[in-house]
Amino acid sequence: MPVALESRQSRVRVPRRRLQATARAALAAVGRSGAELHVTFVDDAIMRRLNARYRGTRKRTDVLAFDLGGPGPSPSLGEVVVSVDTAARQAAAVGVSLALELDLLVIHGILHLAGWDDTRPREARCMHERARAILTGIRRRPVPTRLWAGLLP
Repeated sequence: MPVALESRQSRVRVPRRRLQATARAALAAVGRSGAELHVTFVDDAIMRRLNARYRGTRKRTDVLAFDLGGPGPSPSLGEVVVSVDTAARQAAAVGVSLALELDLLVIHGILHLAGWDDTRPREARCMHERARAILTGIRRRPVPTRLWAGLLP
């Protein structure tokens, strides 16, 4: 199962092996272990442009997910785009490592590609619980609850 990572930012060294392992574990957890995935790490400026172009809002965000499979069966699950700048701010705000925040954002993007949604509070809680379960399984120890601080009403 190919998981390709690309960094289009230069401020932070992206822990490639760790994030590939995280992506593979998340893909297996959603039943798509054979799927191809591309993960791109960008800065806030690039993320703002992507958000404006594809979602119609000129704000930065932490993660975007693009289904690239098209109609019918496809080996590609899609692409996850993560803003490293936003991830760094979020990690600092809740007192966790940037690596842990990046793990969470990659998992969150994969869950979106697998059909999970977080637009309504109930759905968001379910999606965050699933992300927590996947992340706990990867780390083999509980994830700090502060990682989700401010995400749920």
